[in-house]
Amino acid sequence: MKKLIIITVSILTIIIIGIFFITGNKFDTDITDETTKVGFIYNGEIDDKGWGQSHYEGISATAEELNLQIIYEENVPFDESCMDIMQDMIDKGCEIIIVNSFNYGEWVVQVANRNPEIVFLHATGTEKGDNITTYFGRMYQMRYLSGVVAGMQTETNDIGYVAAFPISEVNRGINAFTLGVKSVNPDATVHVVWSQSWTDYTANEKAAQQLVDEIGVDIITMHCDSVAPLDVAEKSGIWSIGYNMDNSELYPNSFLTAAVWEWEKFYIPEITTYLQGKYHSGNYWEGSETGLVDLSPLTDNVKDGIEEVVTEKRAMLDQGTYDVFYGPIVDVDGNIRIGEGENMPDEAMLNSFDWYVEGVCIYEE
Repeated sequence: MKKLIIITVSILTIIIIGIFFITGNKFDTDITDETTKVGFIYNGEIDDKGWGQSHYEGISATAEELNLQIIYEENVPFDESCMDIMQDMIDKGCEIIIVNSFNYGEWVVQVANRNPEIVFLHATGTEKGDNITTYFGRMYQMRYLSGVVAGMQTETNDIGYVAAFPISEVNRGINAFTLGVKSVNPDATVHVVWSQSWTDYTANEKAAQQLVDEIGVDIITMHCDSVAPLDVAEKSGIWSIGYNMDNSELYPNSFLTAAVWEWEKFYIPEITTYLQGKYHSGNYWEGSETGLVDLSPLTDNVKDGIEEVVTEKRAMLDQGTYDVFYGPIVDVDGNIRIGEGENMPDEAMLNSFDWYVEGVCIYEE
């Protein structure tokens, strides 16, 4: 009789383990059959081939995994009206509110304070609160790698960078990209033009065109939420490095690679903690080892030999044996900003990056 029981238990164990692997290890996220409502505030559009779409695809995959109902609003302005939109979502039963731009910060805090039972997830935010989680990824690591690509690909040693605003997030990316360029090409310069907009197509197109017409760059990269710089590169016959998503199929003649987001790598585990009753506020900022940030596959436009260098440097980042802002690092005025053997603290990278490394040239009209 005991043998029969042991055999039966063993068979059941094998079946359970088999189901576990067949279903893709989903036991941790199959929390409940009840649908949870989530409100999502977009600063742009969900099909922008960039920042907005990367979030939309990430939260859509998460919704399917965790049985969520997503209520969203596109093109939400950076003013007090966004508070009414958030509150309306809460009144409709949303338990989690997600906003995807730094510029909503002051209004997120006000709505969060009025609704302490609601969880707020704020992409690129820096504020703090008992029911607020700010989140981002160490995208500067992927910008560094894309800078390596640019530094080895350029023929003119003049590389263009369309950037929205001179805030810490953007400055961090410019500096990381430039360090990647300079690590393989000390003679190259990264020229930056401010578009003063995340999403406005015309403003970002104008900035990219200035880089082509007035400086003569042969590669353009970007930190904005518009594909305008990629369009300018394609029609101008120069190379491009994208951001947010892999748009290589749209730009077959110019696209090299892109620093991309895989947002479900954050949304699934983070929202799971809420559904399990284990939520706690804080700041999430993880790197290449998580898969949240990535570099899209190098296209056939990339020169031979570049992929091997990128692979080697990527392995160092993944293993944690190297990070981008290890000293010595010198700024544009020749001052040592990070000493030998030192690493720039996270707090400084996140909140007070107001200087540029050697090799950056800010375009002045």
